[in-house]
Amino acid sequence: MTSESLELPETQFHDLDHFIAIPRLGSLVLSPDGTRLVTSVATLNAKSTEYSTALWELDPAGEKPAARITRSAKGEAGASFLASGDLLFTSARPNPDRDDDQEATTALWRLPSQGGEARMVLSRPGGINGVLTPSDADSAVLVAEVLPGSADETDDGERRTLRKDTNVGAILHSGYPVRYWDADLGPAEPRYFAMEEQAASGRRPTVDAETPLQLRDITGGAGATLRNATAVISPDGSVVVTSLSIPMGRGDGRSVLARIDVATGQRTVLLDDPGYDLSPGPISPDGSTLVVHLSRRTTAEITPQQTVALLSVAGGELTPLAEGWDRWPSPSVWLPDGSAVLVTADEEGASPVFLIDVAAGAVTRVTTDAASYTNVVVSPDGGTAYALRSSYEFPAEVVRIDLAGRKVVTLPGPVDRPALPGRLERVETTADDGQEIGSWLVLPGGADASNPAPLLLWIHGGPLGSWNAWSWRWSPWLLAARGYAVLLPDPALSTGYGQRMIDRGWGQWGKAPFTDLMRATDDVVTRRDIDETRTAAMGGSFGGYMANWIAGHTDRFDAVVTHASLWALDQFGPTTDASYYWEKEMTPEMAAENSPHHHVENISTPMLVIHGDKDYRVPIGEGLRLWYELLSRSQLAADENGRTEHRFLYFPDENHWILKPQHAKVWYSVVEHFLALHVLGSTTDLPPELGL
Repeated sequence: MTSESLELPETQFHDLDHFIAIPRLGSLVLSPDGTRLVTSVATLNAKSTEYSTALWELDPAGEKPAARITRSAKGEAGASFLASGDLLFTSARPNPDRDDDQEATTALWRLPSQGGEARMVLSRPGGINGVLTPSDADSAVLVAEVLPGSADETDDGERRTLRKDTNVGAILHSGYPVRYWDADLGPAEPRYFAMEEQAASGRRPTVDAETPLQLRDITGGAGATLRNATAVISPDGSVVVTSLSIPMGRGDGRSVLARIDVATGQRTVLLDDPGYDLSPGPISPDGSTLVVHLSRRTTAEITPQQTVALLSVAGGELTPLAEGWDRWPSPSVWLPDGSAVLVTADEEGASPVFLIDVAAGAVTRVTTDAASYTNVVVSPDGGTAYALRSSYEFPAEVVRIDLAGRKVVTLPGPVDRPALPGRLERVETTADDGQEIGSWLVLPGGADASNPAPLLLWIHGGPLGSWNAWSWRWSPWLLAARGYAVLLPDPALSTGYGQRMIDRGWGQWGKAPFTDLMRATDDVVTRRDIDETRTAAMGGSFGGYMANWIAGHTDRFDAVVTHASLWALDQFGPTTDASYYWEKEMTPEMAAENSPHHHVENISTPMLVIHGDKDYRVPIGEGLRLWYELLSRSQLAADENGRTEHRFLYFPDENHWILKPQHAKVWYSVVEHFLALHVLGSTTDLPPELGL
């Protein structure tokens, strides 16, 4: 799967070097006057070892081509428009106005609306994590981290210098959690800062000289409550509404909503419901009403559920929004007249845009295609929305949505759609209990009754999720380019099919999710363009759990690939980064009943185990224990050198995802090699970087 000549491959999915080089769109912001759209584009560096992100401007009218507006080796991110039209962003690139040696930290930059080069407007030793800008006021609130013992910014810088100079990385914890996905939490804690101009100290040297800025902490005493928080700012910039993580004891915590007065820093809890974790959605254009996202707190008997409601920014009672709608909405933006809210929600293999009428609560689907929409913004006149759209037929692109006519148009962007090595179909099956199970089926070019394709069952993670959007990390088209058909089912616990789909799999992963997957496989292998004699199963995270469960409960597949997978649930629960959540899904008895490691003696299928050492969500102990127990207890016999047909691909410096481009190439190359050996009965070259 690597280039051996200067000839272009049939598609970019036929060669991993070409695949990892495809540029990738990210965020989307719209200027307050509606005339400028800015997105981020990640491109591969010259060494093919990391991606650098730049900002690009698109024409909302779709008449002009996209234009790149930032350029640096360090890249730019976090774009946000000021009310004046100037663009703020964050970057660790050097400050051209200084010629001394600078330590690279993420600083705040400002790109004038009238043109010219960007300038660094604020830098601090701890860097800047993000920025909130109101639509109607030329101000900003920054998100940045401070060491908890710091008295002020100067003190914080001195403490950071001391830790660096003495090479101390130790962290003293007094609460939980201590890790998150792939990050060690602490000792620094997030804070919100109002960005203000310093008092004038004399005549400006030139008319365009920047007024020095300073930061004022508006969240003093917040402690660790702002870790992983979500925040929004009112249109006039006077109020920030944020989630706060409140410890409950015994390692547990819940999210409440708090209102912060930007002028005074006064913090008031707006909403605290012990039955829900709360996060803020957008604030209405008149600044009076907040959309609240509610996520029901679970137990082994209470399943997850997500809803939205309205709340006065001054506090009061919740008003349900779209009550009774059997979907999980994610609020995006208000219409400018305050009459409706645009949301996205998973729905049957897609994630469309919906409009919720605030007065009536009625829900209208705005986009009708089988695609996933994110980063939705709306024009000042309320007639047009813009969003990123993707599906399993194309990666993210910027689109314009006519809200009245429901028409979606792709805007001229910085990246063309890649050609695909096959076609996509939607297939349906019916579970034993009557539940409809939807799947996407990726078919390679040329697959037909005379040339049936081997089948790869690919199981999504989550488990609360859906195969409904393009994924660079889990791309079925790379396997389709090698001749495989790839089945992407949404079994029990998948989102977008109603609450019953969640309820039927909660706390019993080895039951309905497993039987749904097997039924979907049973149905698809009856097709004449699928070769039922050559099949494999694979998945990551929860999908890896299911791959492990499948390996211990059926020998129907020729090979199983399991990535970042849960193996021994009694071990996983206390060691994952969010043990308190896991305890709410399964009792110890349920975990024992659903743990794959109890069935290792039944495994007779060759397995490829893949794990990253920096994975905190599914710690490396799961992969290590799975590997040892496969070698010592599964049915595959070892040769005279102690080798079985199982393999373990280990990444010492990767996490739950394999993010480095060079490692993604290794990942897919080894997967292809393993599948070719056991499914096709052939061989492919392993990457020479493995040194084998």
